[in-house]
Amino acid sequence: MTELDPRIVRGTTRMLAARRDEADRGAETLGWKAGFGAPAAFALLGTDRPLVGFLTTDGLLPDDASVDVSSWTKPVLEAEVAAHLGADLGPGATPDQALDAVAGWSVAIELADVDNPPADVETIIAGNIFHRHVVLGQVVGARSDPLSFVVRREDVEAAATSEPEALTGELGFVLASMADTLAACGAGLLAGEVVITGSVIPPIAVGQGEEWQVTAAGLGRVGVNLL
Repeated sequence: MTELDPRIVRGTTRMLAARRDEADRGAETLGWKAGFGAPAAFALLGTDRPLVGFLTTDGLLPDDASVDVSSWTKPVLEAEVAAHLGADLGPGATPDQALDAVAGWSVAIELADVDNPPADVETIIAGNIFHRHVVLGQVVGARSDPLSFVVRREDVEAAATSEPEALTGELGFVLASMADTLAACGAGLLAGEVVITGSVIPPIAVGQGEEWQVTAAGLGRVGVNLL
């Protein structure tokens, strides 16, 4: 992996400052999110690794929660794999070592609001990569191989994939690169944290009055209702 892009350093530094501000206001740390890790995103932004944002318990929703998106600019839904860390993960880890730090896995839904065109790397990261909410499924000990996803709107299939890592990148690489990025900016991936690893399908534009479900083979199902 090449030397860390200065835009990523600046954006991540600003993101971590926003994370500290959230903690000062009482938000509890939940973990981290990867974003813009697809090959098309690398080409668009001129990057070589996923961008890193943060998760807090303020944004955590229960399964089948109702969310008011009426004031959002462009709400999108992402189907993701969540890695639940059982050990700290520092810089320089190999993908295999990164996977060894994972104690469990779950399916996840991320809700984001793309309120500005995704063009400037530093601004995207500083804004926490458009994150608004996350829904996490039950934790299981291992991923199915192969791992397939189906996304449904009111029980009608809207998207599916049997190659989820085609968009996210190999998950060991994703986790190792996130650890490297955070370490370069004075932070890290810690035991007990959750990492959502990027959308396994292109993000889906969603709107009010819709019910969505994401099912992953071997990982279970989660849902969300939009108001």
